[in-house]
Amino acid sequence: MSIEVGQTIPDITLPASGGQTLSLSDYRGKNLVLYFYPKDSTPGCTTEGQNFRDNKAEFDACNTVILGASKDSVRRHDNFIAKQAFNFDLLSDEEETLCRAFDVIKLKKMYGKEFEGIERSTFLIDKNGVLRQEWRKVKVKGHVEEVLEAAKAL
Repeated sequence: MSIEVGQTIPDITLPASGGQTLSLSDYRGKNLVLYFYPKDSTPGCTTEGQNFRDNKAEFDACNTVILGASKDSVRRHDNFIAKQAFNFDLLSDEEETLCRAFDVIKLKKMYGKEFEGIERSTFLIDKNGVLRQEWRKVKVKGHVEEVLEAAKAL
């Protein structure tokens, strides 16, 4: 059962970078970009994070917070943030609670082996906690600009 566009998102609380515990409801009153990515410090995930980092001021200008999520530990997230100078928080979803709620765990193939992993996906949630737009099977190039345009339109 995953969240559909137009539905209110569930309030899920997870450990986050910097030793914090964050809840999705903490962001009510602001728009929220929630992006899921497979793994810290891999090429595509690093580029995507850098693109969000470099556009943060523009997201801030349209009352939009950026939050990344993967199954990596808080410690890995903190290292990733420090190395890339990310200016937003990362959620640690080791139990896949958030990933399952947004239906981003998919069967993937690598080197002929099948495994479950995060499909790169982004969700735009409005200030009332309603899912307004989703992007699945995201290609990194040009993605952040597309999300920014959607956030400006909210």
